[in-house]
Amino acid sequence: MKLVENLIRQGYLKTPAVIDAFKTINRTDFLPSNLAENRNELEKLAEYDQALPIGEGQTISQPAVVAFMLELLNIQKGNNVLDIGSGSGWTTALLAQLVGPKGLVIAIERIPELYEFGRKNVGKYNFIKKGIVKMICANGSSGWEDGAPYDRILASASAEQIPIAWIEQLQENGIVVAPVFNSIWCCQKKLGGEILKKEYPGFIFVPLVKNF
Repeated sequence: MKLVENLIRQGYLKTPAVIDAFKTINRTDFLPSNLAENRNELEKLAEYDQALPIGEGQTISQPAVVAFMLELLNIQKGNNVLDIGSGSGWTTALLAQLVGPKGLVIAIERIPELYEFGRKNVGKYNFIKKGIVKMICANGSSGWEDGAPYDRILASASAEQIPIAWIEQLQENGIVVAPVFNSIWCCQKKLGGEILKKEYPGFIFVPLVKNF
């Protein structure tokens, strides 16, 4: 897998757990079949370190960006994770691999067509059947209270700011990783509720849609 090797060499993939998730979850399984003439061509396309269209004006994120965000999240086995803007389901499956059989990933996608596409893709790995992933078609701009509090929250679309609701739905010592405009922000909720924020600029994301 040249993609994984390149991401390791470039410093995006660092920890054994995230590297293993990238090796286990095949990005090809989350691409629309109409992007290529056959499976072999689709596999070649999946190896490119770039965002690719998945329909409805949305994309499957660039692998380097996903790796960077997952490393910041520092997922632990058994974590309860909220995945906002799950799209193709690729990040959802990566998160599910990271949390393991005792963890839970609640994935939210607001666009019905992408919700169905992502649910089908994640289903290829039996994460839904095993109860590790719960997929919901809804607006995630206010988080998802039914599954809160969360150990980790990941957003894959850019907001104007980190919604207060996401912070409120986070466990103490929990982490939110989300794009704000063209930066990735990592927010950690310390004991007592103090929020530590760090900005990593220089990224491009599709915008977070607040309303239908």
